[in-house]
Amino acid sequence: MFDKILIANRGEIACRVIKTARAMGIRTVAVHSDADRDALHVKMADEAVPIGPPPASESYIVIDRILDAVRRTGAQAVHPGYGFLSERAGFARALEAAGVAFIGPPVGAIEAMGDKITSKKLAAKAGVSTVPGYMGLIGDADEAVKIAGQIGYPVMIKASAGGGGKGMRIAWTDDETREGFQSSKNEAKSSFGDDRIFIEKFVTSPRHIEIQVLGDAHGNCIYLGERECSIQRRNQKVIEEAPSPFLDERTRRAMGEQAVALAQAVDYCSAGTVEFIVDDKKNFYFLEMNTRLQVEHPVTELITGIDLVEQMIRVAAGEPLALKQSDVRLDGWALESRLYAEDPYRNFLPSIGRLTRYRPPAEEPRRVRNDTGVYEGGEISMFYDPMIAKLCTWGQDRDAALEEMRVALDTFEVEGIAHNLPFLSAVMDHPRFASGDITTGFIAEEYPDGFDGVTLPGAAQHRIAALAARMWEVVSARAGQISGQLSTADPHAERALVVILAGEQHPVRLNGQGAVSFGDVSIDVTALDWHPGATLARAEVGGVAIAVKVDRRTDGFRIRYRGADLVVKVYTPRQAELAALMPEKLPPDTSKMLLCPMPGLIVTLAVAEGDEVQEGQALCTVEAMKMENVLRAERKGVVSKVHVAPGQSLSVDEVIMEFD
Repeated sequence: MFDKILIANRGEIACRVIKTARAMGIRTVAVHSDADRDALHVKMADEAVPIGPPPASESYIVIDRILDAVRRTGAQAVHPGYGFLSERAGFARALEAAGVAFIGPPVGAIEAMGDKITSKKLAAKAGVSTVPGYMGLIGDADEAVKIAGQIGYPVMIKASAGGGGKGMRIAWTDDETREGFQSSKNEAKSSFGDDRIFIEKFVTSPRHIEIQVLGDAHGNCIYLGERECSIQRRNQKVIEEAPSPFLDERTRRAMGEQAVALAQAVDYCSAGTVEFIVDDKKNFYFLEMNTRLQVEHPVTELITGIDLVEQMIRVAAGEPLALKQSDVRLDGWALESRLYAEDPYRNFLPSIGRLTRYRPPAEEPRRVRNDTGVYEGGEISMFYDPMIAKLCTWGQDRDAALEEMRVALDTFEVEGIAHNLPFLSAVMDHPRFASGDITTGFIAEEYPDGFDGVTLPGAAQHRIAALAARMWEVVSARAGQISGQLSTADPHAERALVVILAGEQHPVRLNGQGAVSFGDVSIDVTALDWHPGATLARAEVGGVAIAVKVDRRTDGFRIRYRGADLVVKVYTPRQAELAALMPEKLPPDTSKMLLCPMPGLIVTLAVAEGDEVQEGQALCTVEAMKMENVLRAERKGVVSKVHVAPGQSLSVDEVIMEFD
């Protein structure tokens, strides 16, 4: 077994590998760019080596710099994590030449499966069903349009060396194919150093289901069940679960056996994932094989009890698998929610900044797990992927795992950046998701106009109003103990209040013993665990256990619960009368401006001053966190002034251009 391994990655996956290595008694080496010198993975490792400037192209994917770090530290093996160099055959070959073990599959398997075009040909030869498409290289946008027309719309434009949603576009028209082809090439070049593109048929109403495989160098290979990864946005997975609520045992076995057959066809060893697209009749088609550890591997670990990182290390050290297929048992259900530094209220555009508050729910063995690479006070950089944590929960069945996840999301506190926690909570409570009736089109179909928050049902609103009234009572009691702040009247005496929530006034009465009355309806608020200044409140409200995130305001509270972000005002009856007379403050008019929706870099400007633009016309492209975002005109107009130039870095809401 190895004494020391180097992790050629960053963020949560580097931390994840370090944890298992530490449990195995193996010392670890972290590498870091200048932007990551204070990162969590650097703090956790036994040693750390700087490898260059912030851009990954100048640090994390520079093979010579990783090899230099290996030589300087004497590491005997390298775990690549996912992304970066994890599926780069040249990296594995360079390690082999240096006499260093690669904690991953052999070079031949990476070359065969890492190239999506080659892998599809091999899959077909191995008897694995594949999606119709054009597997040759495509030279330019005109050729892409011609091929898309031959296949038939809709089509998927994909980077041959891609992964993680990078370099992927769905096109329904010639114009979308032309635009998507160029964007996919650009993203593929910047993310993978390889801009080859291919096109295949896009299966409508599909599910994305993948099989985890595990092989060794002694000819053994098994599958560890499936993961459902259908909740995606822009081809990027958001929520995963294991097992799938859709598969039956017969289909699971057929997919697993095909996945193993494909792995054995390329002498695969280590952990790998065979991805399938599955239609509503349970027909499945091979998409690709990822020759690395997947982001969503924790859900498989939670239902099998198998540490995949440990298995990868043991296989790389030459050990045979200690497991046979008959040893694999799927126990319970697991969910994973990806916490992204993205603003769901701005079409999920990336966000950067300092984490002024980062307090995940308490981890519990198996039930709650949070794989993360950040800490409170740390920075979210514009240079890397926006995912900052993976929150996982386990239950005996899907409903139990769902409820664990709802509570865990309710108690996950993040401040300082925009994030997608409200959206994750909304999905968990969505009836369609709760029923398991999902496809890769779920987000586009259920949120066609984007995410604008959650409106709580009436019963939940009454519970929040009751809780706010009780918290006001706690604030009043605290203030009454401070000399000169309030009268000496009993703070627990019965009193009348007005709670304003979601634009509605709720006259309530508190009886001083925990009951809050709405007319003839009384709600008991008991076991209240909150004090002024605390940012999390727990209570039993009307017999329902709830947890909410709280920020104190002068006129009440900001409360976040189950995807809803609420300003709850608590007044005395007289204060409510006076507040109703106050004029409403209107936001500034920005209707004639194009504002930058996220921190990023201006890649291209498609218009100039004096140009007339039409609704939907591309105005500029902004790159953030390795993704290109095309900003379009909302209406017809004339460009009166352009404030930026290509190559310029912008902050949120900075003016890009103005219109007449």
